[in-house]
Amino acid sequence: MRTYHCFWLLFWASQPHQSFLTPLSKRTSGFPEKEKILVLSGNSRQDLHRSKRSWMWNQFFLLEEYTGTDYQYVGKLHSDQDKGDGSLKYILSGDGAGDLFIINENTGDIQATKRLDREEKPVYILRAQAVNRRTGRPVEPESEFIIKIHDINDNEPMFTKDVYNASIPEMSDVGTFVVQVTATDADDPTYGNSAKVVYSILQGQPYFSVESETGIIKTALLNMDRENREQYQVVIQAKDMGGQMGGLSGTTTVNITLTDVNDNPPRFPQSTYQFRVPESMPLDSPVGRIKANDADMDENAEIEYSITEGDGYDMFGITTDKDTQEGIITVKKALDFENKNLYILKVEAANTHVDPRFLYLGPFKDSATVRIQVEDVDEPPVFSRPAYIMEVKEDVPINSVIGTVTAQDPDAARNPVKYSVDRHTDMDRVFNINSGNGSIFTSKPLDRETLLWHNITVIAAEINNPKQSSRVPVFIKVLDVNDNAPEFAMFYETFVCENAKAEQLIQTLSAVDKDDSYNGHQFSFSLAPEAASSSNFTLQDNRDNTAGIFTRKTRYNRHETSTYFLPVIISDNDYPIQSSTETVTIRVCACDHRGKMLSCNAEALIHPTGLSTGALIAILLCIIILLVTVVLFAALRRQRKKEPLIISKEDIRDNIVSYNDEGGGEEDTQAFDIGTLRNPEAIDDNKLRRDIVPETLFIPRRTATARDNTDVRDFINQRLKENDTDPTAPPYDSLATYAYEGNGSVAESLSSLESVTTDGDQDYDYLSDWGPRFKKLADMYGSMDSDKDS
Repeated sequence: MRTYHCFWLLFWASQPHQSFLTPLSKRTSGFPEKEKILVLSGNSRQDLHRSKRSWMWNQFFLLEEYTGTDYQYVGKLHSDQDKGDGSLKYILSGDGAGDLFIINENTGDIQATKRLDREEKPVYILRAQAVNRRTGRPVEPESEFIIKIHDINDNEPMFTKDVYNASIPEMSDVGTFVVQVTATDADDPTYGNSAKVVYSILQGQPYFSVESETGIIKTALLNMDRENREQYQVVIQAKDMGGQMGGLSGTTTVNITLTDVNDNPPRFPQSTYQFRVPESMPLDSPVGRIKANDADMDENAEIEYSITEGDGYDMFGITTDKDTQEGIITVKKALDFENKNLYILKVEAANTHVDPRFLYLGPFKDSATVRIQVEDVDEPPVFSRPAYIMEVKEDVPINSVIGTVTAQDPDAARNPVKYSVDRHTDMDRVFNINSGNGSIFTSKPLDRETLLWHNITVIAAEINNPKQSSRVPVFIKVLDVNDNAPEFAMFYETFVCENAKAEQLIQTLSAVDKDDSYNGHQFSFSLAPEAASSSNFTLQDNRDNTAGIFTRKTRYNRHETSTYFLPVIISDNDYPIQSSTETVTIRVCACDHRGKMLSCNAEALIHPTGLSTGALIAILLCIIILLVTVVLFAALRRQRKKEPLIISKEDIRDNIVSYNDEGGGEEDTQAFDIGTLRNPEAIDDNKLRRDIVPETLFIPRRTATARDNTDVRDFINQRLKENDTDPTAPPYDSLATYAYEGNGSVAESLSSLESVTTDGDQDYDYLSDWGPRFKKLADMYGSMDSDKDS
């Protein structure tokens, strides 16, 4: 038999407009007038399956932001199995169950305990079930339902930025896009108009407007001029509920800046400018500044100045100061009050960056008239030439006039001028000048061969005002006259072989002349009259400014005459003719059959052939070095050898150094030496501690030298006693070591010195128990024991 159970969920509104129940496929805007029941059925065979439903009430709405003092009533849960006897209890689970939502387990009433905010969580999914209170078993299958939070308009629109910044060019057309503002509303956009935002402008009219739906701000006024107003502050409001009464709103500020365009031409504040300038103004010096005003800024206000016309068009120039946008008028040519004292210029100022859109406003340039008055100044004298070049022969007499310079005062007064030579340019005072007429004359003899050009400076100064002076360079060229005789181009010293043949060329001669020849030098060579007849040589003029010396006889004997001096006369062909006598030295030498010189000294034949002085010195040095090497080697061989550390096996005193001797570490540079123990006199008595400063210097005590046959034990005991009582003994490791182990040592002797007497007492069998690493050692000492036993 099948049993059917019905589980009814009853929901109703306990307060107006607080909670209500609707079908899943339908949303109501009102509240139900009667109870809505959800019927669930099942049997024992289908406990795990939910029964088929034709419809169900499982979606509920609850108003957010409940402000009442009591819990907000949601609905009631009821089962047809509930007989009212308290045998059933109702259980609620899911989102917020037990915290946000509670259920009365007896009656099934569901309540909300807190204020709910749809913007935090819009939907809650819960599950309800009726169970037997005694057994805890469910009497109906679990049912799931949804509670949706019904939205109210509790959030105002919020802009994405608190402040917007935008810029547009000035003079923009109406409707030019400026910027778009955006506001969002956290309310539910699917329910009512709570999230429908409408934009409006509160501040900024009539200059700007805003589109109500998009928030796009546009220009609303034509020809807004930056020069009149640059900054605008616009306040935009965003209001929900479609802008209706009672809607919430938010505002934002938009700062709008008009950027500059070139809509203003430059304008001179005055039509005429006047400047005064002295006629002595240096070139490229500024005369004055003019400026055209431009209301624009940056590159739109950049101006280029130019001189378009006027009688001073080529006398003056104008440049633009990029920092101040001023026109700087400068002097291009030297001014002269006496020639012209007034210049009239027309200066034009034009924009460098012109916007074609605003050409209708007129030409973007302006012009002004500039009057420049030249003032008279006391000018220095002016020479007739910028430089003078003069020529003078080198043989002119002293006080001869070589030229004249002329200067005059350019002023209307025509003040007289006096002349002088700048002695810094004529330190030797070779020239002088007539102070009245400017004639230059010589004051010392001239020599072209010494100095060809003389560069002097002449000064012309006004007599009434010597400070007004000017200078001019004068270049004086000294012309040549034939006053120098020709001479050999070099000193000639040649040789002739003893076996020379007659008419053999032994030397070619050439000559030079310090004088200048316009047609080239022509020299003639000849022997002096006293040598022409009796000479052993002849001279032949080659007619090309060279000459050759030839032998006259067949053989020469250097033992009879070793050197010949041949006088040669050299003449030029200029006027007046100059000549000089030069001497050629000819030595007689011994030569081989090819004519190569062997020796020119007569003494070389007298002495027998031998070694040269350099060879003898080299041999002597080699002998000295060899002797020094032999002496050093012998000295090293004779040097006493150091006494060995161990002399014999029986001398047990030497073996004490093999054990617990502790040195002074890296600072101890004195190695231990048993020889020092045996020879105490070798100890350096002056050695002190290096790690501390000694307070008192004690004189070290001398100890008696130990005999060679002294027992080491007695020797060490004696030294130990002496060091214990010695106040000068160092407190750290030193030569006074305590290395002897006596019979009273707990570890007994660590030395092998007594191994001769103690080997028999040793048992090395334990070495075999130490493992394979000591096998070799155990075999060695085991074999020694077996040898002794045998």
